[in-house]
Amino acid sequence: MKFTQPKLPYAPDALMPVISPTTIEFHYGKHEKAYIDTLNKLIEGTEYADMALEDIIVKSDGKLFNNASQAWNHIFYFFQFSPDGIKEPSGALRKQIDEQFGSLDEFKKKFEEAGATLFGSGWVWLAADSDGKLFIQQSGNAGNPLTEGLQPIMTFDVWEHAYYLDYQNLRAEYLHRLWDIVDWDVIEMRYGR
Repeated sequence: MKFTQPKLPYAPDALMPVISPTTIEFHYGKHEKAYIDTLNKLIEGTEYADMALEDIIVKSDGKLFNNASQAWNHIFYFFQFSPDGIKEPSGALRKQIDEQFGSLDEFKKKFEEAGATLFGSGWVWLAADSDGKLFIQQSGNAGNPLTEGLQPIMTFDVWEHAYYLDYQNLRAEYLHRLWDIVDWDVIEMRYGR
């Protein structure tokens, strides 16, 4: 198999009380594993077999795109969290957030609103263009800013399986609580690429 599921950099209970071990078990342990397993089957013996995951996302469509992008999106999502990460951005990213959104609190409010108002399942993203300008984007289903030539910086998953076990239908509360575990050091590194 070409793609493998990376081990999370924290214990299954490390993100409590924001994300429970049960949600980690189902969301990362089962949903993410299924996307990776299906992706590996779909690319076997095709032109995509030797491509990087990001290239598959940009060049594919249909079932292959859905599984490739969901595999990538979930790793990107889970690896931005830490039980003891940096709680606020600094440097160039903080400056850009303040310039574009007025303040970190205003940015968070807009980001949460984008996630809460997305109809159906999908993702809310913070992405940057090649000049470092930031964009808050909603994407349905398996959408990813890579397909628009943007660099993803951060994402919150708004598929129900991301939050239903812990928050039931309270998507807005889930989105608000995620700030408690975002590791801004990771987000800053992604922005600096």
